[in-house]
Amino acid sequence: MATTSSSPMFSLPFICLYCFFVLCVQVPSSSSVSFSYNFSNPSTDDPCGRDIVCHPDAEFVRSTLAIELTKNQQTGTITHSQGRIWYAHPVPLWDEVTGEVTSFTTTFSFNITPTISGQYLECNNWTSRSGDGMTFFLAPWPHFSGGVVLANATGGGDLNIFNSSNHFNATGDSRVVAIEFDTFLDDNWDNSSNHIGIDINSIRSEATNNTLGMNNLTSPFTKAALVRYDNSTKILTADLQIGDALYHISATVDLKGSLPGTVAIGFSASTGDCVELHELLSWSFNSTLETKANQSEPMTTKVKLLVRVLIPVTTVVLVCAGAGLLLWKTRTRRRDTQPYQGTDSDDSSEQIMIEADFERGVAGPRRYPYRDLAAATGEFDEENLLGRGGFGRVYQGHLPSYNGQQQQVAIKKFSSESSSQSRKEFEAEVKIIGRLRHRNLVQLLGWCDNRKGLLLVYELVPEGSLDKHIYSCNRVLTWPERYKIILGLGSALQYLHRDWDQRVVHGDIKPSNIMLDSSYNAKLGDFGLARLGDHGTGPQTTDLVRGTMGYIDPEFVNTHQRSTESDIYSFGIVLLEIVSGRPPVNRLDPSFSLLKWVQSLYCQGEGDILVGLLGAADARLRGDDDGEAHQRQMERALVVGLWCTQRDPGERPSIAEAMHVLQSEHCKLPALSLHMYYNNNPPPASVASMGEECGVSGSSFSSGIRSAAIARSTTGSSGSFANLPVLPLNSTW
Repeated sequence: MATTSSSPMFSLPFICLYCFFVLCVQVPSSSSVSFSYNFSNPSTDDPCGRDIVCHPDAEFVRSTLAIELTKNQQTGTITHSQGRIWYAHPVPLWDEVTGEVTSFTTTFSFNITPTISGQYLECNNWTSRSGDGMTFFLAPWPHFSGGVVLANATGGGDLNIFNSSNHFNATGDSRVVAIEFDTFLDDNWDNSSNHIGIDINSIRSEATNNTLGMNNLTSPFTKAALVRYDNSTKILTADLQIGDALYHISATVDLKGSLPGTVAIGFSASTGDCVELHELLSWSFNSTLETKANQSEPMTTKVKLLVRVLIPVTTVVLVCAGAGLLLWKTRTRRRDTQPYQGTDSDDSSEQIMIEADFERGVAGPRRYPYRDLAAATGEFDEENLLGRGGFGRVYQGHLPSYNGQQQQVAIKKFSSESSSQSRKEFEAEVKIIGRLRHRNLVQLLGWCDNRKGLLLVYELVPEGSLDKHIYSCNRVLTWPERYKIILGLGSALQYLHRDWDQRVVHGDIKPSNIMLDSSYNAKLGDFGLARLGDHGTGPQTTDLVRGTMGYIDPEFVNTHQRSTESDIYSFGIVLLEIVSGRPPVNRLDPSFSLLKWVQSLYCQGEGDILVGLLGAADARLRGDDDGEAHQRQMERALVVGLWCTQRDPGERPSIAEAMHVLQSEHCKLPALSLHMYYNNNPPPASVASMGEECGVSGSSFSSGIRSAAIARSTTGSSGSFANLPVLPLNSTW
């Protein structure tokens, strides 16, 4: 019986005809806004005038490797200086057709440096003799080229975004939404001389948080800020790290009602009679709403017609020639090969081959077709959602394993393929974790690079992430389970830092990245910020400060140098968190720092460290101990946690040294010099441990050990921070 088959050559004319019609239809290209700049990199060219507009006093200063937002001369007049910079391209804020509002994330590092005290006698800010501050702003994109439409400010207190006529009610092209970093007290609208705030068309902030104390806006520490807007909740948040202090503010903001659909984004600063330097060191921005590329110059009708005809025709000729040659070669090869099995059109339209070096760098994990991962998650059904974060979302699903049976997997879908940061994190995970093999690391099974998204496939670790267990009132982790988790995490770090062929710096160690299997063994995951290096080489310099608030090494913020010592700092914070059941910072009361509190308890112990330190233990562990043995383990974990978080990276242990103390019952504990942190104050009433939040109260941790610090039971909110929507600290950059 004769059969018919379609000839590849017969389909070639249809391919060419299809290409011709597609190319003749002009479709505007689109992409979301994503960029990053490190102005402090010595190789950086002057950014002003290219993608950054600097105006009027703002300029890039080579000697300081920063954009100075106001005049920077230490001699001469730098009073009453005003400066702004903004991204030179419009940023879509909301779609005027669909009404969709963007979500965005921006991070930046900066310094605010007071000048010599007494230099400007007119200054009446007697606390620091500096002023007035700076902002990150969103404002209407100008209807003309060359300038952002903002009110001409009249004084330093306006922070160069308001003036006397619109202090409290900016309208029209003067509208602005801003995060302010204010260093001067204006009695008309400020509540302190050092604070952060959220301004919505008014200099009077909707939300504020004081940054008074040693770690303030004008302290010598480099400041790192993270600003995020969630279009689903309409919540604008800002997190600020100054040294080891963290500050948080949030407010509900209707961006669609506050600003036009297209905006400018940038920074402003000002000085009055009081002066200071405002230095912007780095800046990154990522949004989700796509922007359409516009034609830059008009063309005559004849030129337009010529372009519309010549480009498609030329392209079709080249495509047809290439396709004909390819099909001819394919037919000749089929004589000696097996029949073609076929694939679906979606996979044929994928990026057919990832760059050769990227593909060769993947040894273990396999590449999955997008359609298989979509089917495994029920087309990414919300019912299969495990969690979400700055990177995107994680879904559970089922895929066939090598033995033919179904295997449970966790599939991470990055939020936007067009985001350069998403691709960097995707490639880092595939290239690094794909080559690692250790019982305390999450196993990467596969990956997918598709025009519809970037996806990673992991083994599904049944008990989920550690943060869910630390901050759960249902099932309390016992002390033996917690100590096993600590040792497992340390074992994973020892493998990464010392035992593998190359040194791996993880870069984002926190409870939400630590998974637990059915036996509560720790498995470290999420290598999106990881970096490879040879053993014996120095730290790597990064363009931007990335990580998670509360776990970032303050020294990394200052130097941008990520090292094993940075991982050790994060490891120490996690140890304190596991033992205490408290987050590193509390957004309801930013004055509380878990690290400083445990340091103060260590100092209070004096002759008997155990008496002081055990005041930090989770109240839910009371009675869950094996006498002095468990108490000594808790003591070791807390002391090692403090050791790992020493301010000077040179005083921190290596992971091998830390593990030796944790694993050796008779090893002598290190003596730490922490008396500068001595503080008799217990945590504020708003900072409850999870034990207190879950209704566990009492005046002692265990038999015979008094703990004044946890004797004050409270029913206040714990402010638990983790990677799930209900536990929001995990502000990953």
